[in-house]
Amino acid sequence: MRIKKSLTGAAVAALALTTLAACGSDDEGTSSEDGGAESAEIRVWLNGTDTPQEARDWLKTTFEEENPGSTLTIEQQEWDGLVEKLTTALSSESETPDVVEIGNTQAPTFTSAGAFADLTDEVDDLGGDDLLPGFVDGATVDGKTYAVPYYAGSKYIFYRKDLFEKSGLEVPTTLDEFMQAAVQLKKDNPKPANFSGFWFPGQDWRNGAAFIWSAGGDLAVEEGGEWTPALSSEESVAGLEMAQQLFTEASGAPKDGNEADPWTPWCAGEVGMMSTPGWVKGLIEAEDTGCPDTFAKEMGVFALPGTDGSPAPVLLGGSDLAIAAKSANQDLAQEAVELMLSDDYQTIMAEAGLTPAKESLASLLGDDEYAEATVAAASNAKLTPAAPGWATVEGSRVLEDLFSAIAQGGDVAELAGNADEQMAGQLNG
Repeated sequence: MRIKKSLTGAAVAALALTTLAACGSDDEGTSSEDGGAESAEIRVWLNGTDTPQEARDWLKTTFEEENPGSTLTIEQQEWDGLVEKLTTALSSESETPDVVEIGNTQAPTFTSAGAFADLTDEVDDLGGDDLLPGFVDGATVDGKTYAVPYYAGSKYIFYRKDLFEKSGLEVPTTLDEFMQAAVQLKKDNPKPANFSGFWFPGQDWRNGAAFIWSAGGDLAVEEGGEWTPALSSEESVAGLEMAQQLFTEASGAPKDGNEADPWTPWCAGEVGMMSTPGWVKGLIEAEDTGCPDTFAKEMGVFALPGTDGSPAPVLLGGSDLAIAAKSANQDLAQEAVELMLSDDYQTIMAEAGLTPAKESLASLLGDDEYAEATVAAASNAKLTPAAPGWATVEGSRVLEDLFSAIAQGGDVAELAGNADEQMAGQLNG
């Protein structure tokens, strides 16, 4: 029933986006008689907890100081269900936020549907060639750019140094060594019962993609201008079988769980290794969310190694910023985006472990082992397919369902074939 419900939601989203594209927006924004932006309340949607509070406070204070009479309100959204919620909000002139954060993998669906304002003429003012090129490319349709990068975050491996020493393990240099270490850690730590040599919740396809890519497979491929699912290829199935081995022999995480809040099992002493974005470090070390006096002290990091010893191809996650096409406050919304891409704001993001939107600011990540792991992980990172219907794929949760079923011992080839069938009707919009 869960698959049916998700598909229904995806279909509603697709219909609404089609309607939005047809209607468009003739609103050029609210301006005063002298050409400047009138005062207004600017609503900014930020997702999850990635953006640190310091950055949020700086944005609100600075925007309101520079735009007397206007206010900026940050409304936090959850990643789960975001595509459908955005589809509804962006279709309404009265309900639309002005600025939205959207996952870089979700952006193509909205950019090709007319949901975002055209930023092509503003790209140079927002950073130009200094902006992360892969993110700009992913938000560009027919030569026009509709979103700009906000931050990036390749995942790398956090590990317990004390447990590695106890098991006589060295930091893995190949994917085979990583697999062996994950299984060994699980065997050597029978308590608690849910201990994970490698913490790998069943729905975690974003980490699972690394094993598909390492085996030479892919999520989908483009052929003759059309996107085709590729999960059931021989190479992809081999990668999914590696994931299944980790699920069954190395992970004690819930087989139907997601990867949210990884610092919680880490600080409960339930994790030997886990793959998470760099900003998780701050949450583990924080008094209110983490365990600064215990397991944070045993924390080390390294980039997931590939089959040949070079970094494995991991998912380059992150977010874009876009201005809603139906926002009545285009000028003020652009000013908010400019502030979010300013060096001051992006410095706060970098200090929180997030790869800044501008390549010139990468050095702000520092030069410790965490910065080195970030750079190494990003060196071979990949994006999800730039298919126009990729947000629909994510919204339908077909990948979560696939990986959860694999984690519970299902037949990998059969499950991959079923997932391909579902994705076939989604990828091309």
